[in-house]
Amino acid sequence: MIRKHVKLSLFLCLTIGGLFCLPVFSAEPQQKKLAVLSFDTPDPTAIELPDGSGVYVFSTARGITITNSRNLFDWERVGRVFAKNVPDWAKEQIPNAKGIWAPDIVFVNGQYYLYYSVSTWGSQRSAIGLAVNKTLNPNSPDYFWEDRGIVLESAPQETPDYNAIDSAMFVDDNGKSYLFWGSFWDGIKAVEIDPQTGKPFKYRKHNNNNNLKIPDGYISVARRESADDTSIEAAYVVKRGGLYYLFTSRGGCCDGEKSTYHIVAGCSKLPLGPYVDRNGKPMTQGGGTLVLSGTERWKGTGHNGFFQTTNSKDNTKNDWLILAAYDANDPKKGRLTQIRPVTWDNSGWFTIGDVLEQPLEK
Repeated sequence: MIRKHVKLSLFLCLTIGGLFCLPVFSAEPQQKKLAVLSFDTPDPTAIELPDGSGVYVFSTARGITITNSRNLFDWERVGRVFAKNVPDWAKEQIPNAKGIWAPDIVFVNGQYYLYYSVSTWGSQRSAIGLAVNKTLNPNSPDYFWEDRGIVLESAPQETPDYNAIDSAMFVDDNGKSYLFWGSFWDGIKAVEIDPQTGKPFKYRKHNNNNNLKIPDGYISVARRESADDTSIEAAYVVKRGGLYYLFTSRGGCCDGEKSTYHIVAGCSKLPLGPYVDRNGKPMTQGGGTLVLSGTERWKGTGHNGFFQTTNSKDNTKNDWLILAAYDANDPKKGRLTQIRPVTWDNSGWFTIGDVLEQPLEK
């Protein structure tokens, strides 16, 4: 077995990177087990429940796949959010949609908010929806998904600068909430939202269609520099030490061993930016410091999120990066979710470790 280790430093606002120690394996008959879901689970999002039932992962699929683990190592499918492949309202708006994309899970105001996207490949006719639940534990008597329907949408001619998929909610320490979204076109957008409803405070009025849900006051937070390559999507924001870190994915997500997906990041002192990379280049002008890219084994590493687990013995917190990638040894399995540890120091420097190689001790 051969391992290659690469380290990047993340210093404060203008020095962002990360440790990406990616295992590269020789062609051995059997390989060491890793914290990788063994079946297609693209665009993952994860959260730990405080009731001891473990971590729940939601991923792109018909109805949204739900997977559970108590140790981040052994995973079990526990159901799906929607019984139907696509909610009725979304199927009516986007008739050719066959599944639900890019969920995002957040705990807000005593409930779990699950954002999701509905679209078709390469289309700008897209919509973001929201479902809520009191618990994620399917064995709880309170387990029930309430679909709150559409949050915002995009349509050709009406929203020429964004595509309404890949949403992620960020809740700040003061309770203010923001939604980030976007894929290709003119990049990543963001707007402050009402934390009670999970939706924008106000929508724009349109001469042709007053019912179109386009948020009023949204702004651009990241885009590509060249019009020849507009690949940018999967925004995710995390706060640490008073600074905000915006992660996005670039390149091709879904071409098996030929996938070029990779993760870049920028930093800001405010939740809506401006975000800049380690060289000071604004992300609205194509900036972004490389955080993670493909290796000999893992291809198309991207669409990341963060989640925390709590050690029951001393109540300490552990941070984790969740993302999907193809295994070059068996790319037909699809995009496989993997778990990587994230560590920080007091200066705001973080490192991203190897894919977890042993069960998490609780």
